[in-house]
Amino acid sequence: MNRIQIVAKNEFLKRVKTRAFILTTLLGPLAFVAFIAIVAFVSVKSLSDSDMKTIAVVDDTGVLYERLVEGDSDQFSFLEADVAADSVRAGVLAGRFDGYLKIPTGVLTGESGVEYSTVEGGMGSLFQRSLERRVEGVIEEVRLEQANVTQEVRDILSERIQVSTTVLTSEGEEAGNAGGYAAVGFIMGFLIYISMLVYGSVVMRGVIAEKTSRVVEIIVSSVKPFELLLGKVLGIGAMGLVQMTVWAGLIMAGTVGSSFIIALFVDPAAVSLPESASQQEVMAAMDFQPPQLGLEVFVWFVLFFLGGYLLYASLFAAIGSAVDQESDAQGFMLPVMMPIILSIVFIQPIIESPNSTLAVALSMIPFFSPIPMVVRIAVTDVPFWQVGGSFVLLIGTFLGAIWVSSRIYRVGVLMYGKKAKLSDLIKWIRYA
Repeated sequence: MNRIQIVAKNEFLKRVKTRAFILTTLLGPLAFVAFIAIVAFVSVKSLSDSDMKTIAVVDDTGVLYERLVEGDSDQFSFLEADVAADSVRAGVLAGRFDGYLKIPTGVLTGESGVEYSTVEGGMGSLFQRSLERRVEGVIEEVRLEQANVTQEVRDILSERIQVSTTVLTSEGEEAGNAGGYAAVGFIMGFLIYISMLVYGSVVMRGVIAEKTSRVVEIIVSSVKPFELLLGKVLGIGAMGLVQMTVWAGLIMAGTVGSSFIIALFVDPAAVSLPESASQQEVMAAMDFQPPQLGLEVFVWFVLFFLGGYLLYASLFAAIGSAVDQESDAQGFMLPVMMPIILSIVFIQPIIESPNSTLAVALSMIPFFSPIPMVVRIAVTDVPFWQVGGSFVLLIGTFLGAIWVSSRIYRVGVLMYGKKAKLSDLIKWIRYA
């Protein structure tokens, strides 16, 4: 144990003292949130700055074109086409129009639909939805007028009802905030996904570097291969534990102050307040309820990261010992990484339905569980037997994986020149 501690301490100290570790620890979650915000801002900005599309309208009804013109937006402008549809089609192909809208007479009776034609690549999905909403609104408005529907009935049809949600618990009631819980669950799951891959790769590259430089031949003369492997995994794991604990604290602080942070970016006019409204007034008008997460959520977040890291780091270390260079490890890495990749692929269905058979099954299988279980814990109340059982299975699988990996490591770390195959790894496990 003393030798394992020495190896672990060396791996820990030589990494936590670097400037990169300090910066990523303090700024990691902030950089992730900033990245999402920048992507969202650029997407919205690109849509608002997109060129206005000129649409020729062939209106056989004789009444819809004027209504369409009244609703011109920043996205499209309508021009009446008083020529045959074939001539308008030629105008689109020649570039005089971005597209043309064919409105048959039967559209006001529901007997036919509207047709929009454009060149290839001339219409994105967001533009299509905007155009559909505008045309549907105009047609609905005209049909209601023709049916002599009163303004009172129209107001009822256009009224939007706000539905507030309340979560019932054994301790009482609390305001529901599905979006907030989903956001926290996604951030936690994604951080574990990235961290397991990054730290696992750090272990693998460290093993390959020591093997390539022949330093490991000197080390194993005084430390058993198993002790060296376990010390390396635990040392880098301790570094990850420090980082994830800090991140858990930052996420906790972010959830507590989320309403204030969001209020900073909300225009008071959007919530029917004057420009001079205070942050407290904006927060009250938003009626935003921050996620109410207990301390146990963040504790399990750290513990499941640690269990997932230990499991995958031991496998990555075995892969590193079996190859002479990092490029040779790609064939072994894909099967090992596949459960992690599938976990992040299924993260949205898990958020939407955290108690489904898929979510429960993935959160109980050790190779998948670190990400699905943390997401479920953040989104809903998970029975303790599921959380505890999943964690026990995860640690038990790690113990089995470290035993298998140590047998591969014992032989592979001193094997040079020959590229190991799967059959070689099986042989090392059986006879090492």
